[in-house]
Amino acid sequence: MGITITNTYGTPHHVSEDHPAHVTSCDRYRLSLVATITPTTPGYEDMVDMLKENGHDTRPEGYGLIFLESEEFSATYFGSIEQIEQYKRENTDGKATFDASQGVMYAQWPHGKGWDTFIPRTFWNVQARGGIADGVGIITSFAHTETPGAEVIVYEFEGKWLPDREPEQLVTYHCTACHLDTFHDSGHVHENTGPSSRRWAARQARQHIISAHRHGVGDTNSACRPNNGAMLRTVNALARDMWGTTGNALPDTDDAFCATKGPCSIIRELRAGVRPPVYRA
Repeated sequence: MGITITNTYGTPHHVSEDHPAHVTSCDRYRLSLVATITPTTPGYEDMVDMLKENGHDTRPEGYGLIFLESEEFSATYFGSIEQIEQYKRENTDGKATFDASQGVMYAQWPHGKGWDTFIPRTFWNVQARGGIADGVGIITSFAHTETPGAEVIVYEFEGKWLPDREPEQLVTYHCTACHLDTFHDSGHVHENTGPSSRRWAARQARQHIISAHRHGVGDTNSACRPNNGAMLRTVNALARDMWGTTGNALPDTDDAFCATKGPCSIIRELRAGVRPPVYRA
């Protein structure tokens, strides 16, 4: 592939040798959730199926769990209940560590029967950790390989799929080289439910950069295709015709429009530590 994707905001991540969009691990994790499960936990038998399949179901009394996550990756640690209870007692100042060699680690957080009701919805930006609000803020960003100074930014935000819908917690990415709005590109805005949602958005951000590197910016085969204000000029011309005016109803460049009415306006507020209005409200 011959491409290095550089983090500009967050923790360095390691990727597959064959594909720089596929993250395999990272340097640091946040311990988002600490919990225990026992045979009395609803759905317990289904929850430990993954352990049975891998020959790791060795604790009939149950398991202590630590759910780890980074901006682009997640993992689940299964250990003894005693170890996790001790960790909780020692972590009152947030500085405790745990010995991962005492248990087993699985990539990503589990899902399915039992797990889907056991694991609460989590966000990367958490108000209790200094975030603007739960699920509102920048997650990570990457330097654009083809456009100097541009970035592809992954962020959590509050938005509406349609103006008459209720606001939802969402996650997506935005490229400041092309300023395309992912709301108009199916499959690039996700309900923000946990690490897997954020991992997928970050993966798509990496794929956007790879496409630009492979095909260039503006090529018909590239995901990074600036409109260069073509649609804005069309709307402004129609508005002048309809209203008999000489001025423009909208900014006439994509970057100016994005800075006032698009994703860049959200990102500017997030970077300033201000809670943006609900997008598309």
